[in-house]
Amino acid sequence: MANSMYHYMASMWKKPYEGEHALLMKQRLVEWRRQPSIVRIEKPTRIDRARRLGYKAKQGFVVTRVRVRKGGLRKPRPNSGRRPKRMGIYGHSPKKSLRLIAEERAARRYRNLEVLGSYYVGEDGLYKYYEVILVDPHHPAILSDPDINWVTNPGHRGRVFRGKTSAGRKMRGLVLARFRETHRHKWKKKQKERELKKRHEASRGARLITPKELHEELGIEK
Repeated sequence: MANSMYHYMASMWKKPYEGEHALLMKQRLVEWRRQPSIVRIEKPTRIDRARRLGYKAKQGFVVTRVRVRKGGLRKPRPNSGRRPKRMGIYGHSPKKSLRLIAEERAARRYRNLEVLGSYYVGEDGLYKYYEVILVDPHHPAILSDPDINWVTNPGHRGRVFRGKTSAGRKMRGLVLARFRETHRHKWKKKQKERELKKRHEASRGARLITPKELHEELGIEK
C-alpha cells in the first residue's frame, strides 16, 4: 500500500535541518525571531502533527506560535550565606519543560481558550519555537462536534495548569513507557524512602496505606 502524504511530511521533520528543508527552516527562523513571542497563525506549520493532536480546519480552533528562551533559569547568585548546594552557581534548571512553559504562556494570552496540545517547530541559538493548538469551549462548532466537545466539560477547565496536556503528563511522570503501572512504581519509591526515614511523614507516625488496602476501601477489583 502506498504511503500517505502525512507519512512523508513526518519523515521530513525527523531531520528538519538537513537537505532542502534546512534552507526553508533558516528562512523561517530569521522571520520568526523578528516577530513577537506569541503570534497567532492561520494554519499549522506541521499539519500532520496537528491532525494527530485533534486539530481541524474549522471555527473554534486557534493555532499560535510561541517563542521560549532556551537554557535554565537566570537567577543571580545570593549575597547572603548559603551552603554550596543552594548557591545556584551551577544554574537552576526548571522542573517544567520548555514545551509546557510555551503552552502556559499561550493559555495566559488567550484566557477564554483551552490548550489541546503542542509540538516543536524549530530552534536557533537562543530560542525554541512551539506551536500550541487551542480550542474555544464556548463556540457552537465545538459544542456540536462529538470528537472535541469533551473539552467543554467544566472538569477540563484550565487543563494546562493542572498538568493534563501531553507535556504536563510527561512532566508528572505518567508517559514513561518503561513503567506499565506508573502509580504503583511511584508508591514503591515513596515506600522505600519511608523505610529509610527520608520522608517527613515517616517521623510523624503516619498510617501507611498499601495499594491493596486502598483498592479494598474504594471497592476496586484488580
